[in-house]
Amino acid sequence: MQDTPDAYSCLLPLLNTGFPSVSLETFFGIAAMLLLLFFSAMVSGSEIAYFSLTHNHIENFKKQQGPADKKILSLLERPNRLLATILIANNVINIAIIVLSTIVFRGVYEIQLHPVLVFLIQVALVTFLILLFAEVLPKVYASRYPEQFSATMSGPLLILRRVFQPLSSLLVKTTRIIDNRMEKKRPNLSMDDLSHALDITVDDSADEEDKKLLRGIIRFGNTYVREIMKSRVDVVAVEYNTSFRELIGVIREAGFSRIPVYRENFDNVAGVLYIKDLLPHLEKEKDFEWQPLLRDAFFVPESKRINDLLKEFQEKKIHLAIVVDEYGGTSGLVTLEDILEEIVGEINDEFDIEQSIYSKIDANTFVFEGKTLLKDFCKIVGAEDDVFNDIKGEADTLAGLILEMKQEIPYKGAKINYRNFEFEIEAVDKRRIKRIKVKTGHHG
Repeated sequence: MQDTPDAYSCLLPLLNTGFPSVSLETFFGIAAMLLLLFFSAMVSGSEIAYFSLTHNHIENFKKQQGPADKKILSLLERPNRLLATILIANNVINIAIIVLSTIVFRGVYEIQLHPVLVFLIQVALVTFLILLFAEVLPKVYASRYPEQFSATMSGPLLILRRVFQPLSSLLVKTTRIIDNRMEKKRPNLSMDDLSHALDITVDDSADEEDKKLLRGIIRFGNTYVREIMKSRVDVVAVEYNTSFRELIGVIREAGFSRIPVYRENFDNVAGVLYIKDLLPHLEKEKDFEWQPLLRDAFFVPESKRINDLLKEFQEKKIHLAIVVDEYGGTSGLVTLEDILEEIVGEINDEFDIEQSIYSKIDANTFVFEGKTLLKDFCKIVGAEDDVFNDIKGEADTLAGLILEMKQEIPYKGAKINYRNFEFEIEAVDKRRIKRIKVKTGHHG
């Protein structure tokens, strides 16, 4: 019989002796690897669990105020520190798994295997174990049950945050420094610069509507939800315990396809009623319980950019979001139509009721509703979007701008001058400014 080729000679000891014997030290090494895989899975899943928590989840934690809920809220107060802790812990554990795997493989394969073959087996096996059991499976589970996973890991993560505090602090500070350096290097182009570039590059023969469309696209990425949302005072919503008959009356009068539903007050939104879900039940008795038809509300902060919100609308296949302020109170709502109108202009369908927010008296004189958004006001009078940036503060409406300038509700007939604008209060009550006359080109 001819000699076995050299390529297979290294495998003969394995075939002759069967699976190599495992020493006690190697056994404990394997047990430690499995334990570290479990720890890696829990820490890895925490990243998805904590950063998948929605506004509703956080509100539930605040209401319940259990021990785990308080720990979760404490961790979420500093999200950058939490993420740094998770990443550091996960990498330390994975490195420990790789080191242990090397020791285990040396103990298992005491026989003379080819070093390259041992290395390839080790890399393939350890990579498979880490990816499947410490990355994919825990993250899939955590994305489905973020509340339960977050509660389970709240205690261990608080301990890890203390243990890795020096490293995580260094990582967060270093990241912040790099971000600041990168921010300084980025070209600081204002909206005026981009608009001016548009004016000098677009052919004079181009249609004015095309120019407006391009300007809308330029402004789109720098617009926040609070600038286009419908204020809570103008939102049509119904109370959770409203009777079926009263609900039908509200729907007929409003003419909207989706209506927010709240409990007690609008700061506690219970969900959104889709009118199409109600259509099969229109013939039901007046005591019909319509509340089970509610769908979960989608909450967004005022400071969210509308280009990011548009992506979320597309991903979640929804058309309406409830806007909340920094304290968790409801500021208003924003729809997909509101976002698209920032690019293409006003969108009206056959069911829209024409509600003019202004009337034009002459070339330089207008009468505006107080609730008119500043962005819309600037478009109508032909002013730059940033003309009021120095004085508007947090105001997004024309009435809010007047309040910022006066720091009180002005009396009827009061006049306020700013640059080339003269504002005259035409209608006001004890709570808000209703109507304002505006003269442009004024120099007073």
